[in-house]
Amino acid sequence: MDTCAYSQFKRGNQTASDLVSKARWVGMPVIVLGELRTGFRSGKYFDRNELELQAFLNNPVVHILDVDEIASSHYSETVAELRLAGTPIPTNDIWVAAIAIREGAVVVTYDGHFKLIHRVATHLLSI
Repeated sequence: MDTCAYSQFKRGNQTASDLVSKARWVGMPVIVLGELRTGFRSGKYFDRNELELQAFLNNPVVHILDVDEIASSHYSETVAELRLAGTPIPTNDIWVAAIAIREGAVVVTYDGHFKLIHRVATHLLSI
């Protein structure tokens, strides 16, 4: 799950909510947690948002996904491929994709640029 997907889930987007409620496994990359917490800190409701995030992370189907050496290799390969194709995307999204590649997971997102990364499966949602 990427940052936009979590945000839409918290806003009550039906598609995102249905996916989460039916999932047997949800991966939350630490990169996404960093992006979310950055947003929380720049808003007025840090404590509430953090509590809601912790409740989400405590769901037994949710797994926090760290960066490791394997993900770093996928990251570097993906950056090289995107540069060669002339299709740069945000760095944090490349990290999210690299972690998903390592896990063999699908990135649930509202960001179409994930489709530019041919090595990762995406589930593109629309608002």
